[in-house]
Amino acid sequence: MKKLKDKAKGIVYLIGAGPGDPDLITVKGKECLKKADVIVYDYLVNESLLSLTGKDAEIIYVGKKSGQHTMSQKQINNLLIEKAKEGLIVARLKGGDPFIFGRGGEEAIELSKAGIKFEIVPGVTSAAAVPAYAGIPLTHRDYSSIVCFITGHEDPTKEKSGVNWDILSKSSGTLIFLMGIGNLDKIARTLIDNGRPSHCPVAVIGNGTMPSQRTIIGTLDNISQKVKNADLTPPGIIAVGDVINLRKHLNWFESLPLFGKRILVTRPGDQASGFIRTLSESGAQCLLFPTIKIIPPTSWKDLDRAIESLSRYEWILFTSVNGVKYFFERLYAAKKDARHLNGIKIGVIGPKTTEALVAKGIRPELIPDTYKAEDIVEELEGYPLNGKKVLLPRPAIARDYIPKKLKSLGALVDEIEAYQTVKPDYSQDQLGELFKNDTIDIITFTSPSTVTNFLAIFEGTSIYEEIIKVEVACIGPITAQKATELGLKVTIMPDEYTVDALTRAIVEFYG
Repeated sequence: MKKLKDKAKGIVYLIGAGPGDPDLITVKGKECLKKADVIVYDYLVNESLLSLTGKDAEIIYVGKKSGQHTMSQKQINNLLIEKAKEGLIVARLKGGDPFIFGRGGEEAIELSKAGIKFEIVPGVTSAAAVPAYAGIPLTHRDYSSIVCFITGHEDPTKEKSGVNWDILSKSSGTLIFLMGIGNLDKIARTLIDNGRPSHCPVAVIGNGTMPSQRTIIGTLDNISQKVKNADLTPPGIIAVGDVINLRKHLNWFESLPLFGKRILVTRPGDQASGFIRTLSESGAQCLLFPTIKIIPPTSWKDLDRAIESLSRYEWILFTSVNGVKYFFERLYAAKKDARHLNGIKIGVIGPKTTEALVAKGIRPELIPDTYKAEDIVEELEGYPLNGKKVLLPRPAIARDYIPKKLKSLGALVDEIEAYQTVKPDYSQDQLGELFKNDTIDIITFTSPSTVTNFLAIFEGTSIYEEIIKVEVACIGPITAQKATELGLKVTIMPDEYTVDALTRAIVEFYG
């Protein structure tokens, strides 16, 4: 039965989502998204912000771009009012700042007239953030003490322009035009006609604060042609003024080592966030395309039986974070905890697996210096294993090197299926969209199964032959060997077999 809402608690938060980079949303904006019952969002909002919402939140897109309006402004106003009257918490998510050319003032007035409670959550405006990401300060005491924000797309129903072009053109300050790329030629000519020097520097910045950001530099008399030649399309910001000359010293974002590189990440989505973040911090545009999905085993019977008789084991070996995750899930399901591992030696492969165990209150006995199966077996050769029972919770399909080698040393090995790695299903439309228009600079693989599944997904498609020509980065030699066997061109592999080291190796490759 649907829970009735207290209608008196209905409220609308007018939230500025920032200019594009999802990390630029405010802390208060995030908190409002988390508690909202309904999210009403615009075209210029980065959709990754929707992941911050509650799982039961209703998501409504009301985006408007040139010639394509999903809803009229009046319909949007009515929607906000209706949802709030139902007693719902509404997050009205708008690009940039809601009160700077975002029509937030118009929406707030309608809410006020209807007696709806509302709050304004300011956002980082693109007018300031986008030039900053292009290395252009809006003010500088040697260049400009004034900055003006001007719409580049006035209300077409107005009888005459509300912009005083004469004063603007003769000002020595910085001019920032929002939503003006479509009117760039007209803006430049009007400024010149009203007294701004034709050689005045201009910057046009498209997709600002995003890895796909592009900046075209020119002067008032040639910027329109330069933008046309570069095929730069909206959305974008136009900056006019001498401060643009500082870009040659301050262009920090577009100088990042991976800026403009499109990197395909094939890790499972719940394990890729850290990898994507470190690549993105170096300027890369990351495309998440998981080629394996981690799911529970076909049956818990074997793992539960092993956990029931843990005292029989001398060793437990964990080869992945997933092995730790599912083992402890079943340990807790059996009403046990880390105390029941007392007296059992624990061995792990890799620092992330170690971190996962430490988080459970367990410090491993054995952590090899390098991170592959051969190394943990080599370390184990120094321990008396003859006749000792070893538990190996791992995926259903895995290399048989560890159990074979341990058995040769006299160990009694129980290989237990703790989880499965399966290939996700993708439609042809999804595959085509991934490679539409732009190329992929590099594909990353973090396990042999990500390689095998990736090629299986694309086999038989029209873009398969192109994919196998793309450069490949692999986390370690086993993954690289599988990629090479299947015809891929491996050009990057770190000396240390971790995701952090793989990121460093990619940066060094392009650096």
